[in-house]
Amino acid sequence: MSSSSELLPVGRRVAYWRGRRKLSQQVFADRLGRSKSWVDKIERGVRSLDKVSTLREIAAVLRIDTAVLLGRDAQPAAITERAECVDRIRAALSAYQIGPPGRGPVLPADRLARDVEHAWVMFQHARYPQVAAVVPGLLAGGPRVVDDGWGRPLLLEAYRLTASLLVKLGEAELGWLAADRAMAAATGDPVSVAAATVQLGQVFRASGRAREAQSATLAAAYRIAPPDPAGGAPGELSLCGTLLVQAALAAARRGDEHATADLIDEAAGMAARVGEGHDHHRTAFGPTAVDLARAAAALDLGDANEAIVWHEQTTRRDAWRWLPVEHRAAHLVDAARAYLQADDPASAGRVLVDADRLAPAEVRQRPVAREVLAQAARDPRAPATIVQLAAALGVS
Repeated sequence: MSSSSELLPVGRRVAYWRGRRKLSQQVFADRLGRSKSWVDKIERGVRSLDKVSTLREIAAVLRIDTAVLLGRDAQPAAITERAECVDRIRAALSAYQIGPPGRGPVLPADRLARDVEHAWVMFQHARYPQVAAVVPGLLAGGPRVVDDGWGRPLLLEAYRLTASLLVKLGEAELGWLAADRAMAAATGDPVSVAAATVQLGQVFRASGRAREAQSATLAAAYRIAPPDPAGGAPGELSLCGTLLVQAALAAARRGDEHATADLIDEAAGMAARVGEGHDHHRTAFGPTAVDLARAAAALDLGDANEAIVWHEQTTRRDAWRWLPVEHRAAHLVDAARAYLQADDPASAGRVLVDADRLAPAEVRQRPVAREVLAQAARDPRAPATIVQLAAALGVS
């Protein structure tokens, strides 16, 4: 359609596409099971199209997406933006330094530390496009700092951040490269290796390698587990507990209900000692985080109702609001999946709208979230807010 046509009301767009399909009003009405008078009133704007089911019927007859009918047929900016971000990160990960360091200035370690910290904060606020914009610079500057004798922990954090971001953007295979680089940067320090293994476990699960995820995260967890959990340091317990949660989620993905329950219960014991409101090693680990993991595990095990119970009781706590925005929004997407599986599209729509308000990039940039949104919008009982959001994002 021309740019001027894109501004047309819905009724005029119906007329436009009916003409494109060379259908008379009578033939179009017959295919819809309506009267010619009804079609005429719709096209002239005398009658409004406010029912989702009717919009879908019309779009099906016209052989177009509902989003096109609503005037949202342009390529969504989020998709183009995500692709460009991934390309820049891929280029940065593909740039190998061969031979002696270049003659350019070495980024001071304190500057890199501030940049890495700022990028992590943006990630935890689910500002993925902004994080993607700075990651290539971190990946370029990190090795030069290390070559100068400083900053290996900063390079580790840059690679961990990159892996987490790529999983969010649906690029698990590229995230695997970043996680592998993190593991290499962590070599020699068990705690650093454990921190890098958190992202490695996420990458493995996202790429369908649940068995490898469970094996890697369990090995790293037990390597740093304190002999007496009661005497373990909060940071140590947070890393160990997070790895156990990752192993539990991998076990759930494999359908191993017994292992899932045992591992989450073990993590819960550590979380009780750590308490709420902490973020040791970028884990946000605590009792509320563990119970959100119970919801995610139940969903993967096929028990949507149990997932909903954990979701509803956990998100009522004050500590829910202490978790990073990214963590909360990701959970809301999982909760929407659970509601859809429980045949409750209205609740699925509600939590998706909440997720979009809380962290728009979580819904707009993540392919997984867009799939959930599309599934919710296709349900004839979907609330109008979800259909409008799906149309605005070009999701169908």
